[in-house]
Amino acid sequence: MEQQNVHTHEFDNGLTLIVEQMKDVQSAAFSFMVPAGCIYDPDDKNGTAAMLADWITRGAGSLNSRDLFTTLDNLGLQRAESAGANHITFSGASVADQLGEALCIYGDILLRPTLPEDQFEAVLLGAEQSLLAIEDEPQRRVMVELRRRTFRAPWGRSSDGCLDHLPNITPQSVRAHYETHFRPNGSIIGIAGNVDVDATIGLISDVFGSWQTKPATTIEPGDRGLARDFIEFDSAQTHIGVAYDSVPFDDPDYYTAWAATSVLSGGMSARLFTEVRERRGLCYSIYASQASMKHEGRVLCYAGTSNERAQETLDVTLQELKKLGDGIEESELARCKARAKSSLVMQQESSRGRAGSLARNWFLLGRVRTLEEVRDRIDALTVSDVVDFVRRHPARDFTVLTVGPKPLNIND
Repeated sequence: MEQQNVHTHEFDNGLTLIVEQMKDVQSAAFSFMVPAGCIYDPDDKNGTAAMLADWITRGAGSLNSRDLFTTLDNLGLQRAESAGANHITFSGASVADQLGEALCIYGDILLRPTLPEDQFEAVLLGAEQSLLAIEDEPQRRVMVELRRRTFRAPWGRSSDGCLDHLPNITPQSVRAHYETHFRPNGSIIGIAGNVDVDATIGLISDVFGSWQTKPATTIEPGDRGLARDFIEFDSAQTHIGVAYDSVPFDDPDYYTAWAATSVLSGGMSARLFTEVRERRGLCYSIYASQASMKHEGRVLCYAGTSNERAQETLDVTLQELKKLGDGIEESELARCKARAKSSLVMQQESSRGRAGSLARNWFLLGRVRTLEEVRDRIDALTVSDVVDFVRRHPARDFTVLTVGPKPLNIND
């Protein structure tokens, strides 16, 4: 299948490859999404996927941990591994002529990891330190816990895991996660850069064609968490998290929803920053973001303030969210469009950014949105479109979580 300079190929084992040629760059990048994210963690072992994402790169094929890292470093590969909700993602970027060798090494990592027992303690300690850091940073903690309360289980889980669950996670349980969930069917690899399409298809076939299919795991959605909650934290600041319903990524109104959120929080000229921080001086930090998954979406908001001003900050923030349906200015939408176009230009020049977008688009949409399509959709937005959307999807039925020394009153 071809879409301008974007080419897709599905292999017999179900692995999907999407390649975008970028002939004007000297780099090439890949983003490999394997359906083994934290939604597949056992209920009492949240953190399994995150630990596997670390452990799996500590030896593969004939290479031990040190040799593997050295080999990848010698290729000049800028790489990352992370667990998300649905996937564990492996990404990398290098000069184009090194991509083939890098992908061969990742064939060993994904298909033939050694998962060495002597490295597991270091993986466990790393996971513990990451979770302790979140516990000590209430700004991060409030947003992690807000997601847990606003998205249905298990999509609300923290991809970093849960500190209380770490004692339950063993080398055997992490290996079981790998054996059960690492499979080609449902995996997606996006490749972007100065590459030859046919050669890339042949390379992926040689490296991953022998990967054996496995049954997909069915996930049954659970309930959301508490809509009103408070976590006591002895501090001079109060941290406020607010969420409300929006649209999923594949919704026809996705870009209109994005524009509405961008009017609220798209720079220092946006509504929340201007009204809550600058004019009233209520908080030191405030923002909102569009969090759209495959089948549901939310707007997530954060405000950090002093304890004395926390109640007023929450009241005014909720008021500003609800006021958006009263109307927006042409200048506000124009600023949103300008920021979006700047981001598109940057992405157009980044093979790594495009590789990630290719894989994510395929998972969320079953196709690829080209940069031209995205630009055209943004250009076509009007003030009336955005206002109409906000009135059809008003800010209401809030999930509110506060972290601080005392709870707040929620008057919505």
